[in-house]
Amino acid sequence: MADVPDPRLQRLDSTNERALLGGGAERIKKQHDAGKLTARERIDLLLDPGSFVELDRFVLHRCNDFNMDRDRIPGDGVVTGYGTVDGRKTFVFAQDFTVLGGSLGAAYAQKICKVMDLAMKVGAPVIGLNDSGGARIQEGVESLAGYADIFLRNTLASGVVPQISAIMGPCAGGAVYSPAITDFILMVENTSYMFITGPDVIKAVTHEEVTKEALGGASTHGSKSGVAHMSAPDDRACLAQVRELLSFVPSNNHEDPPFKATKDPAEREIPALDTLVPVESNRPYDIKEVITPIVDDGHFFEIQPDYAANIVIGFARVGGRSVGIVANQPAVLAGCLDVDSSMKAARFVRFCDCFNIPLLTFVDVPGFLPGTAQEYGGIIKHGAKLLYAFAEATVPKITIITRKAYGGAYDVMSSKHLRGDINLAWPTAEIAVMGPDGAVNIVYRNEIAKSADPAGTKAKFVEEYRAKFANPFKAAELGFIDEVIHPRVTRQRIHRALELLRDKRVQNPPKKHGNIPL
Repeated sequence: MADVPDPRLQRLDSTNERALLGGGAERIKKQHDAGKLTARERIDLLLDPGSFVELDRFVLHRCNDFNMDRDRIPGDGVVTGYGTVDGRKTFVFAQDFTVLGGSLGAAYAQKICKVMDLAMKVGAPVIGLNDSGGARIQEGVESLAGYADIFLRNTLASGVVPQISAIMGPCAGGAVYSPAITDFILMVENTSYMFITGPDVIKAVTHEEVTKEALGGASTHGSKSGVAHMSAPDDRACLAQVRELLSFVPSNNHEDPPFKATKDPAEREIPALDTLVPVESNRPYDIKEVITPIVDDGHFFEIQPDYAANIVIGFARVGGRSVGIVANQPAVLAGCLDVDSSMKAARFVRFCDCFNIPLLTFVDVPGFLPGTAQEYGGIIKHGAKLLYAFAEATVPKITIITRKAYGGAYDVMSSKHLRGDINLAWPTAEIAVMGPDGAVNIVYRNEIAKSADPAGTKAKFVEEYRAKFANPFKAAELGFIDEVIHPRVTRQRIHRALELLRDKRVQNPPKKHGNIPL
C-alpha cells in the first residue's frame, strides 16, 4: 500500500513556504530593484552560515478592520530569532518591507519583544535591521502600544546587552525612537532614511522644501545631526560593519570584551612618534597618525568619523585587548572641545564603561571653543556631560597627553583627578591653566604696559612662562602625571597598563542612578 502523505506535514511545509516567500516574488523583485536585500537575505549575511534559528515564523496579525483579514502572511512582516556571529550568540529581528511595507502592528511588536526578552535572559546582543513604513495605521493605537513596548525594552536592556540598529530602508515617525535608544546606529547610503516628520508634513507646516535624503539620509545623520554612527554604501557592507563592531564588545555587562590574539609585538617601539608632534605648538597634526601605529596591526575602527571631527572615537586592540579610544584632533578646530564633540565623546565613554571596555584617551586640547554660538548652545551643560562620563567611569582609564592640556579641558579629558588610573605625558606636553601668550597678557599686564619695549618684555615673560609651566614636569612633580615617557614606548606602556589594570575593581557609591546633565 502506497504511503499516504500526512496532511499535518503537508500543512507545515506549505505554511513554511508561504512564510519564507514573504510578500511574494513581485515584491521581492521590487526590493532588489531598489538596491535592497530582503530581511532573510540580510540575516543570512549577518549571522554565521547555518546558525539562524527562527522564532514565531507562523505568527499572524489579528486585525479584521479595513479588509485586513484578507491579507495575512505568516510572520507578519518581521523575521525574528537568534544565531551566532563569530560563534557568539546573537539575537536579531529584521523588518520585511515586502509584507505590508514592513509596517508594525501588535503581533509584529510582540515578536520583537520576545527576542529582546530572551536576549536579556541569556545575556546576548540584539541587532535590529530596520526597513519599515512605520506604524500600521489599520491597527490604530495597538501599533502605538507595540512601539512603546519595544521602547521600554530598549531602555531596560541599555547597559545590560549591546543593542545595534542598522537602518536599511525607511524609519520614520515614532519608529525612530527605538534605534535612538540603542547603542549604535548604522545607515545605508541612498536607500535608508530617518526622520520624525517627512518632507510633505514639513512643507505643509513650515513651507520648507526638502528631499528625504537631505532631511534624513545617511550623509545628513552621519555629518550634521550625529544620529548615525556609521554609514555604508550598501546592505552587505553595512552588515559587515555590524559584525566587526560586535567583535570589539562583550555579549553583556558581566563579560569582558573578546580577546583577539595578534602577532603584532605588544612591546614594539615606534620611533616615528618621537618627532610626530610639531615643534611649533600652534601647528596641527593628525591624531590618527598617533593612534594607528600604536594599536594592533594598525587597525582602528572609527565611530562617527564625519561628525564633530575635532574629537576622534573608536575601537582598537592593544596586545589583543579591546579598547575604546577618545582623542582630541588637533587637525580640526585645533582639537577644541565644543557642544557636538562633548556629546559625541560622552556617549561613547559611557558605552565603554557599561561594557567593561578600557578607555584609552589621547589629549591635545587647548580648551573649550569660545563664542556666543557655543555659549547659547549650552557648552557649559554639554561639556559637563564629558566630564561626568569620565568621572563616573570605573573601567581601566589610561591617558596620554601628547601636547596641549589647558584649563578645564585638561581636567575633563580623563585627568588623574577624575580617577585616571595611568596618566602619561610626552615631553612635548604643555599642562597649564592656559597657553603662555594668554597667561602672560593677564599675569604681566602692568609690567608690559609700563615697559619701554612692550613686545620684547612680553616675549621674555612668554619664554619664562613656557619654561616653567608649558611642559609636563610640574604636573609630574605633583603626581598628576605618573610618568613622562619617550613617545616611541607609548604602545609598550599602554600594554603594560592594560595588564596591570586587568582585574581592576572600583564601585561608585550606591544610588538608583546619577543625574547626568542632559
